[in-house]
Amino acid sequence: MTVTPVDLTQRLRDRVAIVTGGASGIGLASARRLAAEGARVVVADLDPETGGAAAEEVGGTFVAVDVSDREQVDALFDSVASSHGSVDIAFNNAGISPPEDDLIESTDLDAWDRVQLVNLTSVYLCCRAALRHMGPQQRGSIINTASFVAVMGSATSQISYTASKGGVLAMSRELGVQYARSGIRVNALCPGPVNTPLLQELFAKDPERAARRLIHVPVGRFAEPEELAAAVAFLASDDASFITATSFLVDGGIHAAYVTPL
Repeated sequence: MTVTPVDLTQRLRDRVAIVTGGASGIGLASARRLAAEGARVVVADLDPETGGAAAEEVGGTFVAVDVSDREQVDALFDSVASSHGSVDIAFNNAGISPPEDDLIESTDLDAWDRVQLVNLTSVYLCCRAALRHMGPQQRGSIINTASFVAVMGSATSQISYTASKGGVLAMSRELGVQYARSGIRVNALCPGPVNTPLLQELFAKDPERAARRLIHVPVGRFAEPEELAAAVAFLASDDASFITATSFLVDGGIHAAYVTPL
């Protein structure tokens, strides 16, 4: 048997990738990884300072965008397709988890609506815009950031966040099935707790909440953004050519743990 060597460092050569929420955390780590594997990366973020710095670091392009605004999202994907020639990878990653999102009885409607808008409506808008370009190409990979809490529920309640990520999960499955014969793959990335600025800020205000989360992780630590970025690069690549409509869990074994080892 002859084994053909594969150069993983260039498996995304010349593909065009849009990363929303690309200025920090999982988005930034993924922008770095996609660029390292040869992709031409467009960092889309609200913050022009950190987003611009991220794009410069990866040799890409920055676009300031509010992903909850349909016109801005359409303009993002249309401009990238026009300037780069295609949209091959869409990593729809932007999201929020505000501290006022808590138990259902203490979370007001304003907080609920804001989380759904940023975490769920934005994914709907980005998928629509991406598919408008990927359809005629008959190829593409869409990766939507969901969460392990959408699969099994959260030990520490954040009702709006959990519901929004459940919507992302369901939408990703349906789109993955719908477009499977069009050469377009759609998957939901489901991270466990990740050591990102968002999580650090949240848990710094509530160390007890952090401890309640950590005890459930079999590997005994939170994930690093680079570990999620490796999953993003895999799902974006042809190595995942038979993977679509999946809930791709990168959670340190949380979903499988009945009793967490001491």
